[in-house]
Amino acid sequence: MTDAADRTIGVVIASVGAITPHGASAEALWEGVRAGQVAVAPVRRLPMDQYQTSVGGEVTEACKPAYDYAPGPDTRDLSLDYALTAAEEAMAASRLRVGVDLPAERWGVAYATCHAGWRSAELALREVQEGGAPDWHRYTYVPPQAGAEVLSAAFGLKGPVLSVNTACASSAHALAHALEVIRSGAADAMLVGGSDAFTQSAFAGFSSLWSLSPQAAAPYSKDRCGLSLGEGSGMLVLLSRETAERTGAPVIAELLGYGLSADGYHPTAPLPGGEGAAKAIGAALSTSGLAPDDIRYVNGHGTGTPKNDSAESNAVRAALGAAAEKTALSSTKSMIGHLLGAAGAVEGIVTVLALRDQVAPPTATCVGLDPQCGLDPVAGKGRPMVFDSALSNNFGFAGANATLAFTRPGGPGAPAPAGAPDDIVLTGFGVITSAGEGAEALWEAYAAGRGPGVEEDGLRLARVEFDRSAAGSARERRRMDKVSQLAVAACRAALSHAGADGDEPALAATGVVLGTGVGPMESAERFTVPVLTEGARAANPAVFPNTVFNGAAGHVAMALGTKGPTSTLTSGHAAGAAALGVAYELLRTGRAERLLVPAVEAFSPATLDAYRSIPLFGSAAGRRYTLAEAGIALVLERRSSAERRGAPVHAVVLGHATASDACGIGRWDPSGDGVERAMREALRGAGLTPQDIEAVWANAAGLAAADRPELAAVGRVFDLDRVRLETPKRLLGEPIGAGAHLSAVLAVGAWRAGATARPVLVNSSSLGGTHTSLVLSPAPLTGTESGR
Repeated sequence: MTDAADRTIGVVIASVGAITPHGASAEALWEGVRAGQVAVAPVRRLPMDQYQTSVGGEVTEACKPAYDYAPGPDTRDLSLDYALTAAEEAMAASRLRVGVDLPAERWGVAYATCHAGWRSAELALREVQEGGAPDWHRYTYVPPQAGAEVLSAAFGLKGPVLSVNTACASSAHALAHALEVIRSGAADAMLVGGSDAFTQSAFAGFSSLWSLSPQAAAPYSKDRCGLSLGEGSGMLVLLSRETAERTGAPVIAELLGYGLSADGYHPTAPLPGGEGAAKAIGAALSTSGLAPDDIRYVNGHGTGTPKNDSAESNAVRAALGAAAEKTALSSTKSMIGHLLGAAGAVEGIVTVLALRDQVAPPTATCVGLDPQCGLDPVAGKGRPMVFDSALSNNFGFAGANATLAFTRPGGPGAPAPAGAPDDIVLTGFGVITSAGEGAEALWEAYAAGRGPGVEEDGLRLARVEFDRSAAGSARERRRMDKVSQLAVAACRAALSHAGADGDEPALAATGVVLGTGVGPMESAERFTVPVLTEGARAANPAVFPNTVFNGAAGHVAMALGTKGPTSTLTSGHAAGAAALGVAYELLRTGRAERLLVPAVEAFSPATLDAYRSIPLFGSAAGRRYTLAEAGIALVLERRSSAERRGAPVHAVVLGHATASDACGIGRWDPSGDGVERAMREALRGAGLTPQDIEAVWANAAGLAAADRPELAAVGRVFDLDRVRLETPKRLLGEPIGAGAHLSAVLAVGAWRAGATARPVLVNSSSLGGTHTSLVLSPAPLTGTESGR
């Protein structure tokens, strides 16, 4: 990887695409927004009885993307169709040909969503309730990573592919992570954006919280009473500035920087004073080389709920100071509704087109400005404005805050250089697996060859039992599902192991980057089934906040007091590895000093039914495969941070890389090409050769169709007669997104038990052909000695 200390790579936005309630193009979106047209209207596609409202920002345009991922028209998923439609526009507008202007291996994908394919899950659950057997393909659309891998396959993009789910801030996070992918040198281009489609669960959930407005939402208005839900997708093509210049690609704007933070306050409500959001805004300015006086326009989160709008206004004032009084703060949601996981991308598109045309977008429905907000909402229609830079805010459930900083080409500001070069070290871990609590129980089980798990109705399962008091008091635990309890308990143990607990200032600066493949399915199922059976009045407002994938990270922040950068990666069975990669980049560039990186998985009945229905797991090979629950948290930090507090160093992360097969949902390249590229790039980033590696901790988990390609790839990269090949998941089970964490802890255990103290490589793969490799060293190497 390119060391960010050597040069800071500029990142530009070449093109955009969208499908929203304003129509099936980005220009239709922009024309509707600048004219102040409100597209929130009675919803026609879903039954709307029993909700607080009957209106929403519904997509009414026909949606027929060219890429066919479904076995038939009746099993398509709208969230995927929206993403593909927006991406087709963005890719065409970039005028770049994959494999001609840029190698496919230099193109990546960062996809964001809040509810992912949950409408497919609702349809499947209803079919089960009615005594039917759902088409198993529906289940494969539910995980967020499905969207990332559909986009990768549709356009043949074989570079880094990841999915992000931080609720309403999801696609702002995706843009932030894509920015770092390009700046790290891992890709030259990224297709980035988000998508969400209407679900009955979303309407029922927000209605149960009394958060929906009966009319189009009126953000920042004195009489506002709630939000309007919307749907659709926005996609952007990001390029390194050098790539844009070399290829002659268009340049609409530049993405200069971002800020991420956690409130650590409440599952749904923001800090009233906006302190967490202000921290994100301040970080966006500092990483972009912008001053408050440079900002004339902010595209606000502006949901229309009383608490959110006033908290955001307070945050803008706190971050911009006196400059806030001459800054416009408007809400796109007033016209198209809240697009949830797609909001950050769609509102980012509005922001860059506003910069292009020098028009401040309006808050179309604002009447009677609330003095508790008080900033200029650009009421009514768009207003001509001369401005060179702008911010876009998105804040999500569980207190996840994100702000993006954009500028016109050649505008003010400059990407802030990364922090001084430093090693990224592992200083602590907390381990909860079916082998027991603590790393020692895991090491003992592996050394003894003791594989857990029992057969349950055709699947072999290894469940986790643990002391739940480690997650908090009985009252605190009542607000958590099992995956959140695992996250809090594992993170608390990891902080203690790292000697980083009890220091409130240090915890406030610590962030959380969580990985999960299955995520909150226990809560999602618990919430949705009664809604489908009994109607929206059966919606449980205490359960709904836990249905977002980043709910577990939010509980960690609330329980432990962490308020640094927070994000949730949802890259399927490679989610934990993706989280480690994102954490590595945040630390390497100095965006954080210390990060908790948990990977957590727990089963729900419907999740297991989904696995049972998919032919891969029902085959003879599937019977040799064990699904395992787990909660494993690692503490990663810059070596300088660890040394200041005298922390132990258990391993050094020397490098990582991600590559895609670009074969589609549930498919992978039988040759193992993607795995091979990930391993070779990880070694290159670590400054090592295959001969430097003592052991490969493989992804292999007992599914021959996935294991054989990896073995072939390992054989092409390494001498199998010399390197030690470890396959822990064949014995201990597949902990879904926690596989990389499992291998990392076992590698530390092997070094402690006397294994040769040399670097190892850890592989982790999704079942849709996204492969991440990480290189770990046991030695306390310095940055110079590590070859970086």
